[in-house]
Amino acid sequence: MPPQNESRDLSRRERQIMDVVYAAGQATAAEVVAALPDDLSNSTVRTLLRILVEKGHLKQDLDGPRYVYRPTRPRAKAALGELRRIVETFFDGSVEQAIAGLLQSPDLELNDDEFDRLGRMIEKARKEGR
Repeated sequence: MPPQNESRDLSRRERQIMDVVYAAGQATAAEVVAALPDDLSNSTVRTLLRILVEKGHLKQDLDGPRYVYRPTRPRAKAALGELRRIVETFFDGSVEQAIAGLLQSPDLELNDDEFDRLGRMIEKARKEGR
């Protein structure tokens, strides 16, 4: 289980910043400001970066006169944690309900290969006792 400070929800702005940092692998505050879709002041971005460090999502390293920010966890691991939180919050912890909700979505477009891969993943999980 992640430390309590890592499990706190991210705001929309914090998620945008995390997307920028994950896409780049690392970023300075100036690089984050430049990559965001709308204008945020440098001080606002620095405040949000500090909050993300405090929450445990980013680490900062001094590189000459500036800080460089890096994710503390690989994107896939962070995504899995967020997915677990969504399943708990919106589907009462039921993976079945979450998958059923996705499959019932009119926007879902899966081809035969994707359905086959999902079927194999389900069968593998069943054999592994998950």
